[in-house]
Order: sequence, then C-alpha cells, then structure tokens
Amino acid sequence: MKAFFIGLLLIVSQVGFSQTQTGKASFYADKFEGRPTASGEIYEHNLATAAHRKLPFGTKVKVTNLENNKTAIVKINDRGPFIRGRIIDLSRSIANALDIIKSGATEVRIEVLDKNASVSNKKAEYVATPATNNKKKQVEQLAQVRKESAENFKNTTKDDSEEKEFYELIVDEVTPNFYGVQIASFSESDNLIRLAYKLKASYKSKVLVQVKTVDQTKLYTVILGQFDNRKAAEGFKTNLQDKYPGSFIVDMTVKN
Repeated sequence: MKAFFIGLLLIVSQVGFSQTQTGKASFYADKFEGRPTASGEIYEHNLATAAHRKLPFGTKVKVTNLENNKTAIVKINDRGPFIRGRIIDLSRSIANALDIIKSGATEVRIEVLDKNASVSNKKAEYVATPATNNKKKQVEQLAQVRKESAENFKNTTKDDSEEKEFYELIVDEVTPNFYGVQIASFSESDNLIRLAYKLKASYKSKVLVQVKTVDQTKLYTVILGQFDNRKAAEGFKTNLQDKYPGSFIVDMTVKN
C-alpha cells in the first residue's frame, strides 16, 4: 500500500498576522438585489458585504480605494469575482461610498481584520428597486433548497469500495518571521492534506498551515514559501497565478 509523506509546519494562533491583497475591485449589478449569495444570505445593495474567491464566509475585510484612500469595512458572504485581475466584488452602497461606481473597477487594497471588527455603516445615495414580496419569497425558498441539497449531498454514504488515500504527517509548531503566499483556506482537513501534498510535490517548498478560529469556526489556512522580503514573495506569487489566481502575500515578519 503506497503512503505519501508530507512535511507540514503548523502555526497555531487566534489573531495570526496581517493579510493583505492588492488588485481590482468591482461591484454588484442591479440584477443581484434580493438574490441568495453563496453563503445562503440574501444580497442587499445597502449592506456592507462583498464577494471573495478564497476568504471564509464571515471574514471582515478593510477595503482601501488606492486612488483616493477612502476606506470601508465589509463582511465576506459570497464567492467571486471570477474575472482575472479582480480580487473583490463590493455591494453597491460600499462601492458608492468608496467612489468606485463611475470607474467600474478600481485598484484597491484589502486587509483581513479581526473577527470582532465592525462593518461600515455607509449607505449609498443609490437606492435599489425593492424586491417584491413574491420575489423575496422565491429567492428565500431557492436558498433553502440549495442549503438542503448541500446537506443531503454531504450526508450521502460513500461507496466502501472507493479508493483510499494514506498520508504520513511530520508536524512542527513554529513562530514565523517571513513572507509567504496564501493559497487557500479550509474548514475540513481532507482537502487541506491533499492540497499540501500537491503543493509540496509541485513547488519543492515548505507548506505551512495556520490554524485559527473565525466566528467559532476552526479554519486551516495553507501558506506556501518562506521569503525574507516582499519582492521575493511577489515573484513567487506570479508563478502561481495561473493555477491559483486568488493567492496573495501574507506578511508574517516579526514587528519590532
């Protein structure tokens, strides 16, 4: 029976470190008002919410418009954007507060905050056409159906004859003092282990896993590489963009 060996360095922390990402921000079109998001919550233009490809639902993020330095804090509750170069989709009210509406897509910096951060209470002058009661009922029913379908799929018994995988882990707890590239976050360990093995085999680089708790949910963040400076980390991230377009730099250096 074949066994795979993975060397994992484990970071255990509650607050962790600053996580930042720079790229284009866009915003939701009118047609999404009242529709369910990937998290199951109903999208509303006047709420401080956003979509991100990788960050866990419920993550609080500070968004800075790099053209005018205006900022807002939003909660991630959806997935997207799926256009190359764009890193976040903002609700219409937040886009308006940051003066992004006219440009359509603007260069921003996003920073992951502590789970106790408060989202912005910035409502735009723009007011979306309110959804009718019938439409609201329909989208709520659709969200419930999707939730039930996901639960049914999760509870489906797997075929006992399916192929099994075996991994042996070598785990050390470390105190990081370098830059890395965050690849993904998971709430379960099965996908985490597969990805860690794949990354280590493909890039011949150390894989770190940060264990943290967000809104009482245990999360495992996969970080690849250990670099002394941001420039080296940026160069490494460029090589990952085709396979992992949502990856971003993580600053784990010890601040004096």
